[in-house]
Amino acid sequence: MKLVPLHRLKQDEKLAKAIYKEDGRPLLQIGAVLTERLVERLEEKGVTFVYVQEPGTEDIEAEDAIDPRIRAASIKTIRENFENAGKQLALGKSVNIDDMSVSFSSIVDQVMQEILHKKEAVTLLSDVVAHDTYVFHHSLNVAVYALSLGKSLGLNQEELHKLGMGAVLHDVGKMSLPLEVLKKPGKLTDEEFQIIKHHTTAGFDILRNSHTISLLTAHCAYQHHERLDGSGYPRSLNASDIHAFAKIIAIADVFDAVTSHRSYRQAMLPHEGLEVLYSGAGTQFDQKMVETFSRTVAVYPPGLEVELNGGRTGIITQKNTGIPQRPLVRITHEEGVPVTAYEVDLSEDLSSMIVSCETALDQRTGLRGG
Repeated sequence: MKLVPLHRLKQDEKLAKAIYKEDGRPLLQIGAVLTERLVERLEEKGVTFVYVQEPGTEDIEAEDAIDPRIRAASIKTIRENFENAGKQLALGKSVNIDDMSVSFSSIVDQVMQEILHKKEAVTLLSDVVAHDTYVFHHSLNVAVYALSLGKSLGLNQEELHKLGMGAVLHDVGKMSLPLEVLKKPGKLTDEEFQIIKHHTTAGFDILRNSHTISLLTAHCAYQHHERLDGSGYPRSLNASDIHAFAKIIAIADVFDAVTSHRSYRQAMLPHEGLEVLYSGAGTQFDQKMVETFSRTVAVYPPGLEVELNGGRTGIITQKNTGIPQRPLVRITHEEGVPVTAYEVDLSEDLSSMIVSCETALDQRTGLRGG
């Protein structure tokens, strides 16, 4: 299978990996012909990349980051609880987050066990899921990335659970925001951005009054947009005043934001998202955490077409455990001329390097954040 951004699909290509709805049911099965109308529907539902059938790639597999059943059940739980919180807030009532804590704790436990048993670097590009509302998927994705990073940093299971709770609930305050601002497709005005920024304080207020959710979880919601150099919000905290869990969630939040399709910006590929983090390493994001994260996520997912130095092009066939920046590549062309396919293991052939790859970015626009 080959990983292709929607805008570069050829006419009537066939799916190599099923696309699922939020509830876990298939939206499109393997072998489905991707007509122009189907591609438009997928774009509307936030799908940016798909796996298609390509001769010579039949043996390439893309592993889901978490079990699709756990993903579907988690999204359903997040949606129901977040929407209920939004309704209560709209009526001027306080949110009883204690009623929801057991459900969120169950999500974190299941995702944590998936991450603990996973040996390879994680990528969510392989989990092709069509969705209607970004914030619910983003909350789960941030939890997956944060727990993966926390595991790599050596956190124990108790610490991972607390981190996971902070991650899955980091955006609960967005349920207090006007939908016309939260879902605005175009650029926000200064006034609208000030409204968006309020979700950190709103989330803190919702969570800090809980009897079953730790105050640390509340501070994760409060601090995940703070930056080491004091340029973040809502309190312009400096590095020493930001909790380590909030620093982890900040990295996961930005990475998922830039690698997910948004109404105002197309998705980046993982290596591009990592460059965003590196550009802020040491100033906005913790440098050690960014470096660890780079070894935790699959920078080049299987099926991605890449160009190597020396004019060679090919497809990523497999991730290398521990060094995801140096995967296995199946070379198919040299200087644009087809050749008998052969494998190059970048972890062993250090003279070979990826110089470019298929990109979903036709234009780079401003980052609004998670």
